[in-house]
Amino acid sequence: MRYLLVGGSAALVDLGGFVLLREGDFSTPAAAAVSFAFAAVYNFTLSSAVVFRLGSTWRRFMLFMAFALLGLVVNTGVTTLAAVWLPGTLAKIAGIGVAFGVNFWMNNSFVFQQE
Repeated sequence: MRYLLVGGSAALVDLGGFVLLREGDFSTPAAAAVSFAFAAVYNFTLSSAVVFRLGSTWRRFMLFMAFALLGLVVNTGVTTLAAVWLPGTLAKIAGIGVAFGVNFWMNNSFVFQQE
């Protein structure tokens, strides 16, 4: 449940940052990349403290960011594939859902394991 709340709020940070950056004349790819980066740092910080209750380390941060990029690829891939059969918004929801599960598994299995 904590992961759902933290991940959901990180998605809002990503979306809100994207909208603000686009309004500030950032290109779509630049706004998407910058908002993703801010949301990933936010997500890591809260995941460390609230979800897994482990300290933040550089090793965990680097693993988290690598897996976050992999999650982004999964999200984009599922969205693109699902868009063949579903309307765009539903395809994006499918991408977010699959990536959420994959990210939780990677973080729980690798990033936030006790050392």
